[in-house]
Amino acid sequence: MTETPALSTYLEPSHISLAEQVEQFAAREIEPRAAEQTDYIPQAFDFLKRMAGAGLVRYVVPAAYGGVHPHLDIRSLCLIRQGLARHSALADTMFAMQGLGSCPITIAGSEEQKQRFLPKVARGEAVAAFALTEPEAGSDAAGVQTTARREGNQYRLDGNKRFISNAGIADFYVVFAKTDPAQGRKGVSAIVVEKDRAGLTTRAQEVMAPHPIGELVFNDCRVPIENRLSAEGEGYSILLRTLESFRTTVGAAALGMGERALIEATAYLKTRVQFGKTLSEFQGLRFGLAEMATELEAARLLVYQAAWSLDYARKTGVAGSGAAKVAERALILSSSMAKLYATEAAQRVIDGALQMHGGIGVLKGSVVERLYREIRALRVYEGTSEIQKEIIAHQLLKS
Repeated sequence: MTETPALSTYLEPSHISLAEQVEQFAAREIEPRAAEQTDYIPQAFDFLKRMAGAGLVRYVVPAAYGGVHPHLDIRSLCLIRQGLARHSALADTMFAMQGLGSCPITIAGSEEQKQRFLPKVARGEAVAAFALTEPEAGSDAAGVQTTARREGNQYRLDGNKRFISNAGIADFYVVFAKTDPAQGRKGVSAIVVEKDRAGLTTRAQEVMAPHPIGELVFNDCRVPIENRLSAEGEGYSILLRTLESFRTTVGAAALGMGERALIEATAYLKTRVQFGKTLSEFQGLRFGLAEMATELEAARLLVYQAAWSLDYARKTGVAGSGAAKVAERALILSSSMAKLYATEAAQRVIDGALQMHGGIGVLKGSVVERLYREIRALRVYEGTSEIQKEIIAHQLLKS
C-alpha cells in the first residue's frame, strides 16, 4: 500500500501493520493460486479457509463474538479488501461476503442470534450471504416482492432473489422480505434463513468474473420467528446501516485492483521495446502513468477519509444516534463519494493499463484482462454509480 503523509492522518500504526500483514499473506497464500479455475467453488472455499487461518475473517465481527475490535473497524476492513483485491477478486469477495452477510446480525441481532452465527463466521466455519436483489428490485431496495407472512410461530417465505453472492454455498442468508406489503419500505423485515430450510432452492448464475453467485427461490419456506432480526418493519433500516458500513470498503477493493493494474502497466512499459526503445520512453505513455497514479491517490484519500469518519462516528456515538444530522449527512456523503470515485477511477486505470499492453492485454488469462472483467461489477453492486450520484445530490440539495 502506498503511504502518503495525508493518509497517515486517517490510519493508526496498527492499521499500517495490518496492511503489511495482509500483503504478505496475499502474496504468499493467494497470488500463487489466483489464476481463475473452471470449477471455482473449491477455490473459493480454499481462500476462505486460508483467510480464516490467518485471522483475517475475525475482523468482520465484534470482539465479543470472536472478532478483533469491539466494533467493526471500517479502516481495517478497507485495508484487508484492498490487499486481497490486489491479488484476487475471488478472495476479496469471499472476505467481503462474510462481513456483508453477517453485518445485519451484528447490527440488529439478539444476543442469542449473535452467539449462534457470528463466532462461526469469524472462524470461517459458516459462510454468510446477503439476500436483497430481486428480478424486479435492484436499486429500488424498498421494492422487494419476496414475502414473509407470519403463521403462528413461523414465517412463510415466498419469492425470488437473484445475483446473490454465495448462493448455493452459504450456510445462512440474511433475507430482506415484505412482512407487510402495503407498508412499502416500512414493511420490509430482515430474516435469517439457514441453507437446509425446506422450500429454499438455489440456482447458479454465470457472470463475467466468475464467483459463487446465483438465485434463491423461496416456495413455502418455513422459518421460525426467532430468526427475524429486530422488530417487523425494521429491515430497511438494517439494510441502510449495513450498506453504510460496507459501501466504503467497495471503494477500497477497487483501489486494490487499480493498484495492481498500475503495477502491471509500469512493469510492462519498462520492458516492452518498440521502435528501438522501451515504451517507458514514450511521453504519451508516461503521461498516462502519471494520470493513473494521480487518480488512484485521489481515490485512496477519499476512501480512507470516509473510513476514518465512520470509525470516528461509531467511537464517539454519532453514527446511528440521530442526534447530529450534519455529521450523519457528512458520513453519507463521504461514503458515497468514496465508492463512486474509487470504482470509476479504478475502471479508468485498468482500461488504461490494458491499452498499454496492446494485444497481450486482451489475452484471456493475463492479469490486466482479468482485472478488466473483475472491476466492472464494483460500479454496480451495493449501489450503482448513478445511485451514488443521486445520494450525493440529495444530501447537497436538502442541506
